[in-house]
Amino acid sequence: MTINPKNLTAQLHFRAAGNPPTTMPETAISNSYPGLEFDFRNIWRRLFVGIELHESDNYVVRGFGKHRNLVGHRLLIVAGDPTVTAVVGPQMPGGSSGQLSDATMLEWSNSMARVLHRHAGRMVKCEFTANIEPQPVPIPDNRRGLLSLQLRVRPIFASSKTTRGALPVIEQSLVEPGELTQSLCSPWQNDYRECACYYWAASRPDYVNVDLNERGVTTGNNWLAKNRDPKEYVPDDFADSRLIGYEDLFQNWQALLQFVVEGKDYSPGDKSD
Repeated sequence: MTINPKNLTAQLHFRAAGNPPTTMPETAISNSYPGLEFDFRNIWRRLFVGIELHESDNYVVRGFGKHRNLVGHRLLIVAGDPTVTAVVGPQMPGGSSGQLSDATMLEWSNSMARVLHRHAGRMVKCEFTANIEPQPVPIPDNRRGLLSLQLRVRPIFASSKTTRGALPVIEQSLVEPGELTQSLCSPWQNDYRECACYYWAASRPDYVNVDLNERGVTTGNNWLAKNRDPKEYVPDDFADSRLIGYEDLFQNWQALLQFVVEGKDYSPGDKSD
């Protein structure tokens, strides 16, 4: 007896014989930014029929037919759900919180989840800025003065006339051949260094060798620090000579980057060996 999964989730988690682990979605470096395998953001570019968006922004880069005039405008609301939000937090580690931005783009996979679940293949109300906006802008108060029109939402998954259901493959109209890999990090060391601890979070440590005192204050090292003594966290800055730089990674990454086991720098002979 064999099990033949019918649900789409089970099919997405199936690894065919001969395919390496990197063919699985869960092995991607991140769900939002490009990594080593593919840049999933590219599927959002043509999510709406008639326009093409920037892969990581709500900026319209192309319009087709009667939607040509939308180029340069920003998509602020889809089916009632905003694509931007205000962000509050500290500017630097240990600093006080304040408004960082009043128009930060929400991650497409999260902001469009409900839209896709409810409206894939259907027309939805899309609200754009009234004018061309080179820079991100917040949603105006009371959502007044926006350019509103109906656009069809493309489904992410291709459909099958035979099974009358979705297939575990991306809808062909969303991405052209080669687009899922055209924006990958190259050379990888450059973006590995550039994007601090937020970009490669699935595979790259940040704050290591951390000790906690009785007052709840921590001390530790930035993983990219060239020296571990004194034990202090150096805020990420590509120009700071105390941290491993681009040239260092290009020339000798395999000797400079250390393994981290249970949050600590690992060296042969440790008790954790």
